[in-house]
Amino acid sequence: MGNLPVEVTSFVGRRQELTEAKRLLAAERMVTLTGVGGVGKTRLALRVAAAVSATFPDGVWLVDLAPLGAGELLEETVAGTLGCQNQGDLAAFAEFLQDKRLLLVLDNCEHLLDECAVLASKLLGMAPDLRILATSRQALHAEGEHLLDVPPLPVPEVTEEISTDSETRYEAVRLFADRVAAVLPGFAITAANSGAVTRLCQRLDGIPLAIELAAVWMRALSVDQILDRLDDRFRLLTRGSPVVMPRQKTLRALVDWSYNLCSPEERMLWERLSVFSGGCDLEAIEQVCSGDGIAPENVFGVMTGLVDKSILLRKEHDSGVRHQMLETLRQYGWERLVESGQETALRRRHRDWCRDLAARAEIEWFGEHQMRWLVRIRDEQANVRAALEFCLNEPGEAWAALEIAAAMWIHRLSWSSPSEGHHWLGRALALERGPGVARAKALWVDAWLVLLGGDAAAAKPLIEESRVLAERLGDEAQLAGAINITGFAALLAGDFSRAFPLLEESLARYRALGYRGRAWTALFQLTMTAVLMGDLRSEALCQESLEICRRENARWSGSYALWIAGLGRWRRGDSRTAATMLRDALRFKLPWNDRLGMAQCLEGLAWIAADERQDRRAVQLLGAAHMVWRSIGTSLPGLGHLAGFHDRYEARLRQDLGDEVFTLIFDHGSKLTLDRAVAYALGEEPVRETRDHRPESDVASALTRREREVAGLVAQGLSNKQIAETLVIAQRTAEGHVENILRKLSFTSRAQIATIWGSRRQTGEK
Repeated sequence: MGNLPVEVTSFVGRRQELTEAKRLLAAERMVTLTGVGGVGKTRLALRVAAAVSATFPDGVWLVDLAPLGAGELLEETVAGTLGCQNQGDLAAFAEFLQDKRLLLVLDNCEHLLDECAVLASKLLGMAPDLRILATSRQALHAEGEHLLDVPPLPVPEVTEEISTDSETRYEAVRLFADRVAAVLPGFAITAANSGAVTRLCQRLDGIPLAIELAAVWMRALSVDQILDRLDDRFRLLTRGSPVVMPRQKTLRALVDWSYNLCSPEERMLWERLSVFSGGCDLEAIEQVCSGDGIAPENVFGVMTGLVDKSILLRKEHDSGVRHQMLETLRQYGWERLVESGQETALRRRHRDWCRDLAARAEIEWFGEHQMRWLVRIRDEQANVRAALEFCLNEPGEAWAALEIAAAMWIHRLSWSSPSEGHHWLGRALALERGPGVARAKALWVDAWLVLLGGDAAAAKPLIEESRVLAERLGDEAQLAGAINITGFAALLAGDFSRAFPLLEESLARYRALGYRGRAWTALFQLTMTAVLMGDLRSEALCQESLEICRRENARWSGSYALWIAGLGRWRRGDSRTAATMLRDALRFKLPWNDRLGMAQCLEGLAWIAADERQDRRAVQLLGAAHMVWRSIGTSLPGLGHLAGFHDRYEARLRQDLGDEVFTLIFDHGSKLTLDRAVAYALGEEPVRETRDHRPESDVASALTRREREVAGLVAQGLSNKQIAETLVIAQRTAEGHVENILRKLSFTSRAQIATIWGSRRQTGEK
């Protein structure tokens, strides 16, 4: 269990640091790896984490803090990574962590020192078996923190006689040789080049990032040519700040020189790319970075130049190819951008791109592109956060934050929990008080998120202000929104007779306006109301909800329609069909981490099990559902439309089993991992949890025969459509197999499948 990434290059040296870090982690509860930027702290932390992972049954979890611009969302980001989006509820987070034995890796803490120190102290106080491994350029000064300095790799002393065995004796030289061989096959340390290579590593002070950058230059230059240029650059640096550490000067010199080796257009693009957080795709680069010196038609070529120079990294994601810079290089580009005086203009371009992205997502989310948008918005989460942070800190820009955050209303999976969406909208509404359409919309969207968090009292004034403002402006769309959320609030309160006409009215208004997605949402809410109140119209509404999703190929929405249709079947006495429908809906939701949907499915399956007198199974499912509700910061008392059924079954089960037995089984269900809870609900054996480095034979045993066939085709680079054609199955079936493989192996991308299966092909395994 965990989320450690696959290592794509060999790990060189660091035996002493590895040994000491493992010793410290065994004896102490918090260890921080400190050192200069580029020295390899992150890589060492990942190697240490992988080495000790077997001692942490609840997983090793990596949280990269570099994209987090401010500390306000730190706790929620960590909780979300661990699977407990706690809506800022420290008590719930404490309960979640209390019996967990896990290792938390907090990477790149240097810009959030105080916040990380406070959070680390809290977490260690909550969970006696928690260990924290942090990386930072300086100590966090957290209580109980133990420091381990990560020095540069060893290099020969300047006065030492240089010999051909430097590669085996010194890790810096070995790293250079390894990385050059990757870009220049056949390269080796020889008598002819050993002196120059050793001097180069000396000049670079053994800093891994510097060595790796220098290795890339070997595509075009000799070692002696690199040394000549470094000499010129270092002389210039003697005029630098006297308080800067020499190694920092060296890395700066190296990156300076990388910058100077770029063409003017490449330098400009490097600077502009620093505005992105968490990477971006070509479309974003073209929109944000072109113009004023970079012609739109030249962007691809200039970007390719940066990729070739290893300034920009190409990464495969589910949404396609994305590009990202190492944080050190991104920060360098940002400094250059600030020096040019263009940072505000670029952040506005970035803001406009995010506004456009959010607006397009809102328009296109309901239909055949729904799954693509779910992936896209998830991948752009860090960029959206960065844009919102800019809008909320730059005077006069809060209006844009209202538009961006409100447009994201249907993509709640892009937030760590409903409370994060409320966090952004609450700040924006406080700053931008102008009585415009954007505010009217943001108010009902904020109310919707607050209601999902179970706080009906906080939602009420937001809904009322939205309705009054929409009526004053004569804006039919926002009036429909206010009416819809009023009906939704009544539904959640269990006031079905009030909810039904309001939702019916909002449905009619949305359809008249031509808002397909909002209309389906209102229809789904109306259907839920009819099912839960036992209305005779419920069966027809269920069929209509399902049919629209099938016609529009809106698969995620379809899983919700399937859930409520299953509850409808259950209410009409067809428990067997109902259970099948709920399991099918649940099966779809796990790969997308749709926790609200999973909680609803687990609840429904618990009720069905209770009706079929499978009392122990019902109680364990109720416990599992409780675990998921808690992880998103929601509790059933705030969701009255479901709480009534839940309370009725809980009371009956407690009476039949007795409080002691009920509590024992419920607690067992609440302590299941998400994977195991879903596997139990589906009637499957719990899947074996894995990481990328797990033995290939174990990987194979976790998959069915068909899934192994699909994994092999993914490794060959085939798309889902091509896999379907090869195996003569439907494309949707192929997509389902790929999603199951990712879920079972705890992978996040097709590239990880290709990596593990590629190694199997090379060793001849089936």
